Amino acid sequence: MSILIRKSEEKDSDKIWHLMKELAVFEKYINSFAITPEIVRDSGFKKANPDFYCIVAEDGDKIAGMLVYYFLPYTAQNRPAIYMKELFVDENYRGQKIGEQLMNALKREAQTNNCKQIKWTVAPWNEAGIKFYERLGAEENKDWLNYEWNI
Repeated sequence: MSILIRKSEEKDSDKIWHLMKELAVFEKYINSFAITPEIVRDSGFKKANPDFYCIVAEDGDKIAGMLVYYFLPYTAQNRPAIYMKELFVDENYRGQKIGEQLMNALKREAQTNNCKQIKWTVAPWNEAGIKFYERLGAEENKDWLNYEWNI
């Protein structure tokens, strides 16, 4: 097996959507999941300024994992940041360091774009995810609380 880590392309839209749907099941929000393959295609690939970017782990004709992110252009440090929205590896590919490869690709993307930080959230019940991020050297930011305003 030879995994290729690369930026996604429009042709990947259906496979990215499939992994997004699997993530929604894993994170228990499938009942509110409203993304379609067309939304992935239109929002990520057809817009001049896409709503998101994606890095994929490709295994032949399969997408084994994905990392979805977007840029935060304005920060107090006067440098952009990256917000990682989704990281998911198909369960058949877990334990092969694909998540780490995707995170390292995101780190290179951040460095290329002069970003100061990569930010994300993780569910408190996702102990494996927390251990994974800590193993990479990430630290929990306890300075801020997350809030939502559902409208």
